[in-house]
Amino acid sequence: MSLTLHVDGPRWRAHLESVAAAHPGLVPVAKGNGYGLTVGRLARRAQWLRDRGHDVPAVAVGTYDEIAQVAPRWDGDIVVLTPWRPWIEPLEPRLADRVVHTVSRAEDVGALLAVDPRARLVLEQVTSMQRHGMRADDLWQAASLLRRHPGARFEGFAIHLPLGHGAHVAEVGRLLTDAVGAGLGPVTAWVSHLSEAELDRVRSAHPGVTLRPRIGTALWLGDRGAFSVRARVLDVHAVARGEEFGYRGRSIPRDGHLLVVSGGTAHGIGLEAPAGDQGLRSRVATVARGGLDAAGWVKSPFTVAGKARLFAEPPHMQASMLYLPAGAEVPEVGDEVDVRVRYTATDVDRVVISD
Repeated sequence: MSLTLHVDGPRWRAHLESVAAAHPGLVPVAKGNGYGLTVGRLARRAQWLRDRGHDVPAVAVGTYDEIAQVAPRWDGDIVVLTPWRPWIEPLEPRLADRVVHTVSRAEDVGALLAVDPRARLVLEQVTSMQRHGMRADDLWQAASLLRRHPGARFEGFAIHLPLGHGAHVAEVGRLLTDAVGAGLGPVTAWVSHLSEAELDRVRSAHPGVTLRPRIGTALWLGDRGAFSVRARVLDVHAVARGEEFGYRGRSIPRDGHLLVVSGGTAHGIGLEAPAGDQGLRSRVATVARGGLDAAGWVKSPFTVAGKARLFAEPPHMQASMLYLPAGAEVPEVGDEVDVRVRYTATDVDRVVISD
């Protein structure tokens, strides 16, 4: 009955070790739905990398609520990527020593240290993303506050860059200059979205800086060939033109089969996030999909008999109905069919990792 993520275990583990070996100081990112694998499973795998001798000093989570999923499965530091704000509840004492807060506003430095005078923190610098972070004058103000709190444990600077490689080295250089200028001693930079080549260039240009590359997608999903998602065929119905079906009593336009397969909106099937690709081909595809929508026929992510099939109607919560035209090979109840998904937006029922 399940939507299942199948993982080629040996291939996946080999990829994880290759990334860890190539990135000393690796900080695995485990957040959201755990890139389709769950946050808890990623925490255990980060511990596995550390136990095998890789330089993995910390795991990064997205929010404070995710700490509970990581802390029992990982014995190192936990960095929270979402910046600390005054409404965040104080941490339990047993966790406070393990958690590194991200602080993105100078005024929050004093507010955090009022709550926990021994807090561990990184100062986030604003990048061309323009999301969170401080400029040079904010860093000086934050540094002044830190110097007045000798119990605070300053762990470095956070640099969250936009996606897209090849143009970040100069920006990072400017940010590291600002970091050095804050006068807080040797610089440790926790960086996101630098390619391996860019990391090498930054290390060469700034030999006194310690880099902590925070890596999520390229670590966990970097070898897409190791993953496949499959849905189970739950029912098969032969249908004739004109027959009614589904929640809304639509009519079958021509003879064929209706397939009921596992996977629906509760899993993220049929839900779309805004696309980042603004190219001509992408826009043409969007227009084409809009035409299918208007006609009541939308291509589904399910592949049956080698072709992506149409939704017969909008997906249900935990299952979807597909239309299979006459003449196509019809699967049996219990067969599995492939599903193309966006792993970060899909919650599967089961994850099966081979030995």
